[in-house]
Amino acid sequence: MRTSTVGSSGAAISIIKGACPHDCPDTCALEYHVADGKLIEVKGSTTHSVTAGVLCTKVAKYPLRTYHPTRIQTPLKRVGAKGEGKFVPITWDEALTTIASKFKAISAEHGAEAILPYSYAGNMGMLQYGSMDRRFFHSIGASQLDRTICASAGAAGLTVTLGSRLGTDMEAFAHSELIILWGTNPITSNLHLWSRCQEAKRRGATLIAIDPYRSLSAEKCHQWLPIKPGTDAALALAMMHVLIRDDAETHALDHDYIAKYTLGFDALKARAAEWTPQRASDICGIPVADIEALAKAYGSTKKAAIRLNYGMQRHGGGGMAVRTVACLPALTGAWREASGGALLSTSGAYPMNSAYLERPDLMPKHDGKLPRMVNMSALGDALAWSARASVCSLSLGERVGVRDVALDPDLDRSDTPSPVTPHHRGEGNQQAIKALFVYNSNPAAVAPDSNQVLKGFARDDLFMVVHDVFITDTARYADIVLPATTSPEHDDINRSYGHYDLVLNRRAIDPVGESLPNTELFRRLAKKMALTDPCFDETDESMIQHAFDWSHKTLAGQSFATLERDGVLRLNYPKKDGFIAPFVEGGFGTPSGKCEFYSEALAKRGFDPLPTYIAPHEGEASDLFTEFPLALNTPPARNFMNSTFANIEELAKPHGPPTVQLNPLDAAARKVTEGQKVRVFNSRGAMKLAACVTSDTRPGVATILWGHWRNHPGAEGFVNDLTSQALTDLGGGATFYDCRVEVTATL
Repeated sequence: MRTSTVGSSGAAISIIKGACPHDCPDTCALEYHVADGKLIEVKGSTTHSVTAGVLCTKVAKYPLRTYHPTRIQTPLKRVGAKGEGKFVPITWDEALTTIASKFKAISAEHGAEAILPYSYAGNMGMLQYGSMDRRFFHSIGASQLDRTICASAGAAGLTVTLGSRLGTDMEAFAHSELIILWGTNPITSNLHLWSRCQEAKRRGATLIAIDPYRSLSAEKCHQWLPIKPGTDAALALAMMHVLIRDDAETHALDHDYIAKYTLGFDALKARAAEWTPQRASDICGIPVADIEALAKAYGSTKKAAIRLNYGMQRHGGGGMAVRTVACLPALTGAWREASGGALLSTSGAYPMNSAYLERPDLMPKHDGKLPRMVNMSALGDALAWSARASVCSLSLGERVGVRDVALDPDLDRSDTPSPVTPHHRGEGNQQAIKALFVYNSNPAAVAPDSNQVLKGFARDDLFMVVHDVFITDTARYADIVLPATTSPEHDDINRSYGHYDLVLNRRAIDPVGESLPNTELFRRLAKKMALTDPCFDETDESMIQHAFDWSHKTLAGQSFATLERDGVLRLNYPKKDGFIAPFVEGGFGTPSGKCEFYSEALAKRGFDPLPTYIAPHEGEASDLFTEFPLALNTPPARNFMNSTFANIEELAKPHGPPTVQLNPLDAAARKVTEGQKVRVFNSRGAMKLAACVTSDTRPGVATILWGHWRNHPGAEGFVNDLTSQALTDLGGGATFYDCRVEVTATL
């Protein structure tokens, strides 16, 4: 894992193998270049076929983050008002003693469920994401967190249809003849897939982007189809209509594949007959001729690959939208080709030992019920316990796979019960949250309806701890702030949600200042809380070696020693033409073993068992449309990873201040001109920023690229002040792209 070379200055350079820990499907294999104990450069591994020596701009500049002058290097205690950001240094012993004392007092007075952990994918290493931290919170009986904010709806829709979170091999896209980028911008969020798309384009493939916004990727495709947000299922159903209607002439359907490997085709055929291109066009805003042409192109080759992404599932009908699109490859038999099919996630490919890492068995039971579960996508309501608060009961809709499918982004469990059997509970308990422990996340920036979130953070009776690398928007409200390590400063093991490789991360440098990884922090806090289970003495190295089931068939013939030697290791899955092709001969993980066009599991839960269209909560048919006629679209900015990297000046500067992009038709109707200061608002909040008048955003849509922190220059307010805490149909996910606003010129 460590090699040596000599730099241009003659200094000895050590090269240590690592893994990118950030929330990206590429999960790149890294090379940490270290001289005199300091990280001097991060490069992409040339021996990992996915990374192929290439890194995104963000990670290529990683030393800027590791050695940033504003990095937290010691524990801190708040001395100013909440949100003011005034702190003084304290020792680790004082910090941990304070936290332990507070947790014990809160548990004694209010019960341990008054303590809530809040974490997500700020670090996606298996250990840093979920191991010693889960053991700690499980042991003390804290509330559970339903980690739904990114991909739970899509994971639920995919799993109900295919039975697993598997898909087309990223590298096989290079050999596709048609690539549909559906709700995704891989130049920004999936760079190594984009290089394969470009290779396929050079070979003659057609690239089509379906997106409300002409992204960097869409502008380089052969065609951009500007769909209305939240209407993807209507378009997919119309594609099915055309494929089935014209099959006698085009032979687009693979009747052999349908007969052998699918369930419910006759019912799907009847459903699709209802969805004429005209009906879909009226809903999704794409012309009938373009819908017809899209379906014809899709049915003309089995080497048709759909890269669907999480943009399409962040609205009220998001889970069903993913389910509907996921049915398309089985209709045409595109799964028969390695370069056909669809890819949302490969996170279900890995034989994880989640129960070993997290120890859910440590949770206490009261009257046979486990501690309550709080949905992270409704954090603002949970902190206030308003009428919409989501506390593990299914009162916010009979959600499919709330816990079982959605431990995301795609860090979902592979060992959970059926995705339609909610797991747990402690229902109806609305005991106030008295302590919040935030790590691997920045909810003040990323959580929806953030005005409500900040109101909760400002509560005098809320004890708040943040473990992070910087004083984030969230950390400004903390009572105690703890310094966290970056990936070159700790060991870990990573899986991917975009490819099929394990990637090992080895510590390359000593922690900066007094920073600690999540594992050591919670190991020490467990001792302060007098937790005596031997699991809290386990080393990181032991957890790394036990993170996956090495006896599983997907790791047959493989060993940890091989991973240690090479830094990467590919799982064993069926292959065709040298690429992983999971469904060439069926093999779906559903109860029937087939791609389920008709889902009995959904029917039993009261959902439509067939693919269907579910309108957005705040769609054009809602009561909000007259007052707030524009749909807000908030895709990520290229140089940010959610809110990570936004404080690195070299990365933030090229973006400049945030702007709201308006189609010329919408700008003219509001008498808004290029560069004019405008107010974007709805009943939840408001934001003032400059307008950008462009045809890159379809009519009826206001687009704000996001990732900036709350104190970004050149704007007032924040984009998530506008978004809603409403949840998706399946998976209980966030609905960031289901939001109506109005825009007016400011005086």
